[in-house]
Amino acid sequence: MDVKIESSWKKQLADEFEKPYFKELTDFVRQEYRTNTVYPPGAYIFNAFAHCPFDRVKVVILGQDPYHEPGQAHGLCFSVQDGTAYPPSLQNIFKELEADLGKPVPPSGNLLRWADQGVLLLNATLTVRAHQAGSHQGRGWETFTDAVIHRLAEARQHLVYILWGSYAQKKGAFIDGNCNLVLRSAHPSPLSAYRGFFGSKPFSKTNDYLLATGQEPIDW
Repeated sequence: MDVKIESSWKKQLADEFEKPYFKELTDFVRQEYRTNTVYPPGAYIFNAFAHCPFDRVKVVILGQDPYHEPGQAHGLCFSVQDGTAYPPSLQNIFKELEADLGKPVPPSGNLLRWADQGVLLLNATLTVRAHQAGSHQGRGWETFTDAVIHRLAEARQHLVYILWGSYAQKKGAFIDGNCNLVLRSAHPSPLSAYRGFFGSKPFSKTNDYLLATGQEPIDW
């Protein structure tokens, strides 16, 4: 199947695109876009990969679902398009960034600036029906994004995996912590941020590890 995804990822995931589940997923997603309002816009489904080629990944942040309100989702977990109000989880991420590194809250919630430096902002499910959180779960996206993480784990070392909340931690449970840095904490949502997300210092810990392994730190 000819999937429009960044070339290095296309090479890594070529066998995945030929599996029966992926055809079923593709048929479902196409039908959803034809008959409903679905986010992100179709051209942005694989946006995280477009801005972060396989060999340039340094950091993986795992999310769950795209945002499901207008003007928000554009293919990167926790990120919103320019000019869009920050959802609560992103507000808390920026609060922790300020506490951790002293960086003021940025003028935009668009995290492409992170992606372009090697931060793969990967949702487990890459599409969602408008106003219906979780509406595309269980259709095959999770199998596909599991394959993404497995490819990275097999081929790359000295990556930082940031797993916020139990869902991300379960999805990344197999990652080898001996040859990568795995950072686990509570999710940044208002329901859980005070139970271990605030004060977890993921940004400074990531950069310390990158420097210690001879890599350029991320300008968060």
